[in-house]
Amino acid sequence: MQSTLQTVTSADGTRIAFESGGDGHPVILVGGAFNDRTTVAALATALAPGFRAIAYDRRGRGGSGDAPAYAVEREIEDLAALIEHAGGSASVFGHSSGAILALEAAAYGLPIARLAVYEPPYVVDGARTPPGDDFAERLRALIAQDRRDDAVALFLTEGVDVPEETVAGMRSEGVWGWFTGLAHTLPYDAAVCGPGQLPPVERLSRITVPTLAIGGDQSPKWMLDAVRAVAEAVPGARHLVLPGEDHGVLGRPEALRPVLADFLS
Repeated sequence: MQSTLQTVTSADGTRIAFESGGDGHPVILVGGAFNDRTTVAALATALAPGFRAIAYDRRGRGGSGDAPAYAVEREIEDLAALIEHAGGSASVFGHSSGAILALEAAAYGLPIARLAVYEPPYVVDGARTPPGDDFAERLRALIAQDRRDDAVALFLTEGVDVPEETVAGMRSEGVWGWFTGLAHTLPYDAAVCGPGQLPPVERLSRITVPTLAIGGDQSPKWMLDAVRAVAEAVPGARHLVLPGEDHGVLGRPEALRPVLADFLS
């Protein structure tokens, strides 16, 4: 996908960086924790022949700015600015906590034509131990103390349910530096997911746009339970499980391309 870095200005004056490429109906790609526009770029390229695919840096990441105080509403306004730039209406795909942000934006009433979400990390019916209600606050405290490694470890173990021994092994891998580089945005993802990462069923029931909830059959059961819960809560939503896929599906965009191309067309 050939594209150039551009920016839009959000309602609070924050500049949001994005790249777009392709022709056709606009589709905005929303990454989750540890993601920026580069991690959804491969999916954007896969979609670009039939869509105008827009990959953006959520605030605090990559080429985007930030503000002294964070609120989920500001991220919804960022998405609204991108939709306005795209022509006033766009479809949206969200992955992980980016899927929750996309659902919140749809519930808020943004002009979203179609919405596809992949494994929003809600914790449903005790499927696993949920994060504490002070999860975001503890993440902010660690970042304030410049304990970025500890913030990443806390997010992975308590927020994503990765075993502690797995996280310990990850510390020596090259990806750890990427994780710590984005650690300051982890409280944002925790805020997007909400206290206890419980699905806001009442808000989800207000979504009126055509919605597709996707999971991978190799993902943990609690994530698949969350996908099912979204499909049940959003009126008329479709539910799809991709064989052989897991939460790392962004690294395999060809698995998503035909599903998204069919639904978003």
